[in-house]
Parts: sequence; C-alpha cells; structure tokens
Amino acid sequence: MSELPAAPDQIVHIVDDDEALRDSLVWMLEANGYHVVAYESAESFLAACDPDMTGCIVLDVRMPGMSGLELFEELGRRRCGLPVVFITGHGDVPMAVSALKKGAVDFIEKPFGERDMLRLVEQCLQLERDSRGKRRLEADTSRRLQHLTQREREVLELIIVGKLNKQIADVLGISIKTVEVHRARVMEKMGVNSLAELVQHVVSVDSLAPR
Repeated sequence: MSELPAAPDQIVHIVDDDEALRDSLVWMLEANGYHVVAYESAESFLAACDPDMTGCIVLDVRMPGMSGLELFEELGRRRCGLPVVFITGHGDVPMAVSALKKGAVDFIEKPFGERDMLRLVEQCLQLERDSRGKRRLEADTSRRLQHLTQREREVLELIIVGKLNKQIADVLGISIKTVEVHRARVMEKMGVNSLAELVQHVVSVDSLAPR
C-alpha cells in the first residue's frame, strides 16, 4: 500500500487510449489509496477540464486525434497547472524529453513497475499540494496587506529592506516609540510572530520585495 495517499480532494487523472493499460492503472492506483478518473482521449479530458481541478495527470504521449503533447501544450495555454507525468514507448522518449523542458514533471517508459509509477504520482501530488499552499499564502498575504494603513505600509517597506527601528524613525520623521507601535500592529495584522516570517510572507507576493 502507498505510504502517502493523496489528499481527499486530489485526483489522479489518467489520459490514455489503451483501455487495458488504463484499467490496469486505475486498479493499481485505487488499490493504493488514490482517487482516480480515467479518460480515453485528450479530447475527453479537455471536455471535462475545470480550472478548479486538483491532483495530477498521467498522460500518454502518443494517442489518436490530439496527442498527449498537444494536450499538454493546450493545458499550458489554458493555464492549467496540474503536474503531468508522461507515459511513453521507447521511440517516444525524445518527445517526452521535449515535454520536460516545457514543464512536465517526468516521464516513465512502458513497461513500467508499480513502485516507479507510484513514486512519480506521489511526487506530482506533493508538487500540486505545495503549489496550492503557496497560492493560498499569497492570497492571504495580499488580503492582509490591504488592511494596513499608509503609515503601517511605509514602516513595513522599511522593515523589509532591513532598516532598524531608529533608522525607520529617522526616515519617517517619527519617534522610535511610534515606530514600535506601528511595527507591532503590522505584525498583528499580517498574522506573523517573527521578522523572518513577515519577510517570507511579504516577499512571496512580491509587492514590497526589495529590488
């Protein structure tokens, strides 16, 4: 059994025209605790594609109609950020390598072992979890920044570039005590407990990051 099953809201999307391989992958992944949806073509996946989809895609390189590479490129145009691992035959390795250069996570050659496939799927799902966590942090930080007063934002900008309280007071023409009050309010409104955490959160949205 997989030691790190997918989160309940994550789905492994399998896109492959080979019914036997598709069914085998579904069985293997579900037996290891993953949530799976299978598609027989790139077109059928696109018809079901939703911006809120989570999880990852296991995608065959070569399929009738729209190929796996063409689907991958179309997903890029649609800004679908689901991590992709390609299934490829030996002759398709150069195409898979090309896909890696365009952002695919990895590829696996047929025939492949269960352990190798599970490792790649879990790698993709972890990447997607991390990406969603980063987006949530950025959205929360942006929202919190909007609640700062103009003076608090000025203090924050100077904190981010490494100014000490006395230096901030000199730049803004206010007392050190007033700087301390503004600094405490910034920390509270941003929901952080340390300077390092404050800098990490603010730099993540790049709105006040030092240039």
